[in-house]
Amino acid sequence: MGAKVMVLGSGGREHAIAWKLAQSAEVAKVYCMPGNPGTAAEAKVHNLVLKPTDADQVVAAAHALNVTLVVIGPEAPLVAGVGDALRRAGIPVFGPNAAGAMLEGSKAHAKAFMARHGIPTARYGRFDDTDAALGYLRDQPLPVVVKADGLAAGKGVVVAAERAEAEAAVYQFLKWGPIVIEEFLEGEEASFIAIVVDGQVLPLAGSQDHKRLLDGDQGPNTGGMGAYSPTPILDTAMSERVLREVMRPAAQGLRTDRTPYCGFLYAGLMIGPAGPKVLEFNCRLGDPETQPLMMRLRSDLYTLLLTAARGDLLPTALDWDSRAALCVVLAAGGYPDHPQTGDPICGLDETYGDTVKIFHAGTETRDGTVITAGGRVLGVTALGENLAIAQQRTYAAVADIRWPGLQYRHDIGHRGLRRA
Repeated sequence: MGAKVMVLGSGGREHAIAWKLAQSAEVAKVYCMPGNPGTAAEAKVHNLVLKPTDADQVVAAAHALNVTLVVIGPEAPLVAGVGDALRRAGIPVFGPNAAGAMLEGSKAHAKAFMARHGIPTARYGRFDDTDAALGYLRDQPLPVVVKADGLAAGKGVVVAAERAEAEAAVYQFLKWGPIVIEEFLEGEEASFIAIVVDGQVLPLAGSQDHKRLLDGDQGPNTGGMGAYSPTPILDTAMSERVLREVMRPAAQGLRTDRTPYCGFLYAGLMIGPAGPKVLEFNCRLGDPETQPLMMRLRSDLYTLLLTAARGDLLPTALDWDSRAALCVVLAAGGYPDHPQTGDPICGLDETYGDTVKIFHAGTETRDGTVITAGGRVLGVTALGENLAIAQQRTYAAVADIRWPGLQYRHDIGHRGLRRA
């Protein structure tokens, strides 16, 4: 018969996860809830037009379809407790419960967790009062970082070089809820992701995201404009240090706090002269880091996640393609503040072989045509014998795609190429 798997979410991350799950010989069907036009076009994959944050709908669909595993992609269903509901219903699920997901759901919660368990991070203050926040801000050197405490789809962060910019962020973010003000850290960013199951830590390959909208790491912060793997900054020595100073203490801290955890744990790092410091924890795979990681992963993803969901012993290491993979995000005009949607996308009928894959994110179908339906629309991803070749292949495929207002960065991978 073969296994049936449900993937919650509709973005580029979920397309990549569903695509990789469908490659398993153990899997007969993958149901994406709700999915996108890209997932619908994959072999074995079927979209379900259901709301992934509605726990009752998810549990009912999982029972009706007799799925053997549910994989929760984005953060919102995790924070909403969908994982808790599935576990109560006896359905195997990969993704932490609501308590574990608070590491991403609240910046202040994550900061207190790191302080409690000796995990290196920036100095900070938490505020829900304007006068107190502005008073604290006056004593901080510039640049300074202002963050919305809750979920903000990667856009609740301002790195302010001027006092007025920081004050404007305070006023804006306090409209949403509490805020965190923290010191600006110098160094190079990297993404370290691991599977964490109640104290077990299995690292994935290192990757590096590009948060700023424009070339040269300029412009506003976004959910991520591109990523690549592996990254030279996370060499063997640094990866071991991150495991020792960040990931294992985090896994042990969750156990100490009596917070069961089964899912991906993502540490957004700043690596400087003093070593790695945590900028943020996420309780799921990063997007767009997932796309190059899934291109490189050779291990059977279904077997791996089912093993984790059952609480069994994880393998000691994963099998990775030795080639580099690079993803360039194609975004709608006006992104990140006011993305333009509804534009027909041209060039999706091109074929590239096994080394290039176009993952859908903010897309939908109207009258048989794929159109833009979100800020980050596509993730064009390619493998190459080295990072330069992966970059060249990716941008060659990017050149085939068109719609009005399309924007993307032209320098994804620049730090890795410079180090190489």
